[in-house]
Amino acid sequence: MQAMRPKRPREIFPLFAATTALPGVGAKLAGVLEKRIGTHVIDVLRHLPIGLINRSARPALNEVEDGAVATFDVLVIKHDQPPRGVRRPWRVLCENETGQLELVFFHARDDYITRLLPVGERRLVSGRAEHFQSRIQMAHPDHVIKPSEAATMPVFEPVYPLTAGLTPKVLRRAITGALDQVPVLVEWIPETIIRDRDWPSFDAALVTAHNPQSDANLAPTHPARARLAFDELLANQLALLMVRQRASDSTPGRRFAGTGALTDALRAALPFNLTGAQDRAIAEICEDQCSTTRMLRMLQGDVGSGKTLVALMAMLQAVESGAQAALLAPTEVLARQHHKTINGLLAPLGWEAALLLGKGRGRAGSVGVGGAGGKRSEITAGLASGEISLVVGTHALLSEDVRFADLGLAVVDEQHRFGVRQRIILGQKGTGVDVIVMTATPIPRSLAMTAYGDLDHSRLDEKPAGRLPIDTRVMPDDRLGEVIAGLGRALAAGKRAYWICPLVEESDKIDVTAAENRHASLVRALPDQQVALAHGKMKADDRDAAMTAFRDGSAQLLVATTVVEVGVDIPEASIIVIEHAERFGLAQLHQLRGRVGRSDTQSSCLLVYHGPMSETASRRLAVMRETNDGFVIAEEDLELRGPGEFLGQRQSGVPEFVLADLSAHRDLLSLARHEAQHMLAAGQTKAAHRDMLLSLFERDEAVRFLASG
Repeated sequence: MQAMRPKRPREIFPLFAATTALPGVGAKLAGVLEKRIGTHVIDVLRHLPIGLINRSARPALNEVEDGAVATFDVLVIKHDQPPRGVRRPWRVLCENETGQLELVFFHARDDYITRLLPVGERRLVSGRAEHFQSRIQMAHPDHVIKPSEAATMPVFEPVYPLTAGLTPKVLRRAITGALDQVPVLVEWIPETIIRDRDWPSFDAALVTAHNPQSDANLAPTHPARARLAFDELLANQLALLMVRQRASDSTPGRRFAGTGALTDALRAALPFNLTGAQDRAIAEICEDQCSTTRMLRMLQGDVGSGKTLVALMAMLQAVESGAQAALLAPTEVLARQHHKTINGLLAPLGWEAALLLGKGRGRAGSVGVGGAGGKRSEITAGLASGEISLVVGTHALLSEDVRFADLGLAVVDEQHRFGVRQRIILGQKGTGVDVIVMTATPIPRSLAMTAYGDLDHSRLDEKPAGRLPIDTRVMPDDRLGEVIAGLGRALAAGKRAYWICPLVEESDKIDVTAAENRHASLVRALPDQQVALAHGKMKADDRDAAMTAFRDGSAQLLVATTVVEVGVDIPEASIIVIEHAERFGLAQLHQLRGRVGRSDTQSSCLLVYHGPMSETASRRLAVMRETNDGFVIAEEDLELRGPGEFLGQRQSGVPEFVLADLSAHRDLLSLARHEAQHMLAAGQTKAAHRDMLLSLFERDEAVRFLASG
């Protein structure tokens, strides 16, 4: 299948010209623009202002407020030019009938300042005025023009995000040139939506957005900005729906109805009852597997909600139908954890899944149909022959030498840690492969709709019976002595605990306690306890040894970095101390807290902070104290951090919107989804609108790759 490359109607060609077509943009500046903004005229147009400077104030010089932006009509009196070789600023003394003003220039060129401000002539100067040693100063005025050119100075001047080598004046000239190239386009939004919301046309919205006349014009709800945000969201939803449509059309699904022999046996062997959420998710997945439409489903579950068991039920159903199933995990730690959990569940059935890690590392068991040995070559041979029906692995499963006899289900865990390409590669290792992607990071509905809108969704929003809410408390680090003393008493009583530190070694930039130093101090403070250490810079064998010691109880306290965020399941651990909690994001704090509370024992989490905290950090810790619900926390995290940073780092699966704000435009997202469905249902009648939208707004290479099949 050909990749999705929307046709570009001729009228939008100028918008895709290189930025070098804009006034004042040469090859060097184009390189700067590419790093910060993009390579085309349309990219410059989508770079909207984030602030506004009001230059209407023209106060008397003897009444100016310190730090205020003001404009003055002054006479140039004299220049105080620094002698050659002397490093001090060039000062220009000016005055009018209300007082004197000193203009200050650093690293100035002789000819430039002299020509800009000739002695004896009047000039309009505008910029930030400051009081300095009883004088009024203005360093590097934003504007210096002749009084006769006053009309050329904007009263309201937009403020844009900049980067090294990009000045406001140069950017503004490029944006003005870009606005001149915007054509009047056929309207792709229904007239009823335009009318009901009082939205301008696309070209008028761009002009208004780049020429704000008040702070209200900068709000995401302003008609011009809301309209542009809707355009972007509509393109996103169209692309995702097209991806889903093309995936279904190009790769017909298969029925994996199963016999119930394994799934019923597993249910009967469980020493507990499934939650209502697990039953619902299993039913939704089973319905997908029994249909002839290929399954593409996301399984969201809070920490400890039982995702692995749900996935295993689906994997066994695929195996019952004669196919194979694979679970892909992002790290060896998580792969080993899944393998151990799955084999523990399968033991009563007399089955065992294989484990495939990096080169030369793997293990397999009887898998229900005969032995498979322990070497990688034997595992890959067993997968190719069909002797091995169930496998858990890392990226090794994506290797070219790993082939399946008949892969029917691919489960991808911690989807946000994989690129979209990797998910598709695994799905292409068979015919009509069903795909389940799992995440232990609850994703807000709006972000799930935009990042994973091509997938159906199942949510595990219940905890297993008997799990108690984690008692979460917040404490300043000046009470660290009390924390350590209380921890010592708990460990002496037989409990196990984590102590989480943000960094591995001391940093001049971020003054936080290093894990190695904290480990040493806790060893001294708790001489009767075994204290293990685990962090990402240790040798893998040493880190595994520390984890093993903590798991089997020979170490009662584990000092670690976020290496334990996922993949560590030790039900006996009931206490976690997170040091410098104010430096973590909400999603990460929730994942870390989820390392405890995994049994029917009351667990506790202590968030230790270093004050003073920012308002955002205080809010994060308050949310953690108030709720254990990961989905509530996810919504708060999106509000506080934004979609691009929601998962702790920019991820390939998360779209980076330029114009849309998922917090402010949630109603527009639902509207865009509905309109996208209507546009696709209308078929060719709106094909030109669709292609224009995708060309102008859809920049996600992952989406384009998906559409290519």
